Amino acid sequence: MSFFTCSELIHPVTLPKVTATCMVSGFSHSTILDPHGKYNLKWRFDRRTITFEIEVETRGYIGFGLSPNGAMASSDIVIGGVTDGTPYLQDYFADANRKVHRDVQQNYRLQYGRENSTHTVLAFSRHLLTCDTSDKDITESTVRVIWAYHSEDVGPSGPMYHGVNRGRKSMRLLDPGSKANISSEMDFFNLQNINVPVPFKDTTYWCQIFKIQEVQKKHHIIRIEPLIQRGHENLVHHILLYQCDSTLNESELKAGHECYHPNMPDSFLTCETIVFAWAIGGEGFTYPPHVGLSIGTSIDPVYVLMEVHYDNPAFQQGVVDSSGLRLFYTPELRQYDAGVIETGVWVSLYHMLPPGMQEYISEGHCTRECLQESLGQEMPSGVRVFAVLMHAHLAGRAIRTRHFRGQEELQPLSHDEEFDFNFQEFQLLKDERLLLPGDNLITECKYTTKDRQNMTWGGLTTRDEMCLSYLLYYPRVNLARCESLPEIIGQLKFIGVKEIQVPVTTWPFMIKSPKKYSSLSFTEAMDKYRWSKNRGKSFNQMVLQLPMNVRCSKWGQDEWSIQGTIVSPPEVKSEVKPPSTMCRSASEPHSGVVLLFTMCLTYSIVQTCLSL
Repeated sequence: MSFFTCSELIHPVTLPKVTATCMVSGFSHSTILDPHGKYNLKWRFDRRTITFEIEVETRGYIGFGLSPNGAMASSDIVIGGVTDGTPYLQDYFADANRKVHRDVQQNYRLQYGRENSTHTVLAFSRHLLTCDTSDKDITESTVRVIWAYHSEDVGPSGPMYHGVNRGRKSMRLLDPGSKANISSEMDFFNLQNINVPVPFKDTTYWCQIFKIQEVQKKHHIIRIEPLIQRGHENLVHHILLYQCDSTLNESELKAGHECYHPNMPDSFLTCETIVFAWAIGGEGFTYPPHVGLSIGTSIDPVYVLMEVHYDNPAFQQGVVDSSGLRLFYTPELRQYDAGVIETGVWVSLYHMLPPGMQEYISEGHCTRECLQESLGQEMPSGVRVFAVLMHAHLAGRAIRTRHFRGQEELQPLSHDEEFDFNFQEFQLLKDERLLLPGDNLITECKYTTKDRQNMTWGGLTTRDEMCLSYLLYYPRVNLARCESLPEIIGQLKFIGVKEIQVPVTTWPFMIKSPKKYSSLSFTEAMDKYRWSKNRGKSFNQMVLQLPMNVRCSKWGQDEWSIQGTIVSPPEVKSEVKPPSTMCRSASEPHSGVVLLFTMCLTYSIVQTCLSL
């Protein structure tokens, strides 16, 4: 909600390039940055520039910045306000000690500003890539936005300390999607836990089966929103929906239970096919206008299991949660039914990261063998991917979903070079991508374990790790998971294991020889090994070349015939490198030609630039 009329917003002295229309209506994206609704951000972008409008409940200065990690240090900052009816704006940066300096290159350009008795509005723009080492590039990856404001304007000695009026929010500023305009009359139903007692431990997976809204004919779900209980935004880490056996007894709906627990109901085991995924920091997801999630037909979900991951590292006691999801549905059918494929590294202890590593890379393969068999039979013309959710845990630093056809690499399906564990959502692709039989995908995750003393294992807790990409696509086919896992034997040989105890009667299994590992589990042996940075690097290089076990599963508990086979990693003839920039030195003037050429190196607009 804006507290200004159109005529109040525009400052004529500072609008040489702005049309005379109301600026508020020209912004495609918006969000509220603070919990009290006092700091409102709107923005729009094209291939070269981004324009922001900020409205804050203050008559003092407004601060806005881009941070490498969400903190003040090394941030790119702009500070402005309105004094005596005249707007002002200055480009600053913070050094490693959080001291704020005025930037020699003033790359933020004031567009307009105004204030009334309660609020201040500023609009400004900048190039996405400024070639200024004190600025932060704005790319398709996650951006940590920091914000602040003060009741006083900037004085001769600079801005006063903002105190508690500050915060941070991770987002994708260059997200091609926009907020959905869902009619207030649109039908919806909720899948919501009621007063779940969150256990006194760091990680809990809570499961409950729900019945999907009954409809008399086929409908499409067109939007899904999280319903996170107020104050539990950091407690609820992710929510997954799985399709269950349609013949379940409705008595199974009465109570929830911890997932993956020896005493959990047997009915949970029938819920294998992922229908939707939401993760922390994400907002609602709207399906494209030609695609919907089908309900009401014989192959659609009747019952779904909702898995909620509670992350409670502070061991809070007495916490009761009632979070869930809201699903909007319509009888006005779209052209295609949507599906979800889980790709990446099969979650297992065989996925392991040595300690003390500045960078460690894991690769999960959706193999050409799996896609050839499944798509070849179900949809020889291929399927179209329209959104991707990339998922890792606390050690994750960057993820990309790479796409190969033959031995040639295409542009990645998705990438995030600044992955934030606290911000994971479906990323709508700018252009849908055709996935053909015989293609293959690699989910590549970069981690850092430099502050860890022991091995990090593939697993369910946030201190364990995952490396997954969830692909939303159409038309729906019978393929639920397309993953891989490196063989364990090569990993054990690296640390000198010669023999394991057989038959295997315990998990993790036990080592027989050599003597130094005798009677240790393989996880204990891995931890006992004396890791160093060089050994960790050699281990990483070896693991990426190991034969891998293929996971290629259908809906429910069925499998494609290729599942369980052992294949070698594909040979890659050419590799698409992450985007880079080519900038002149900071002392040289910037030209439009240099900026355009630089922008041509980013993933999303290569084809556009080549056509200029």
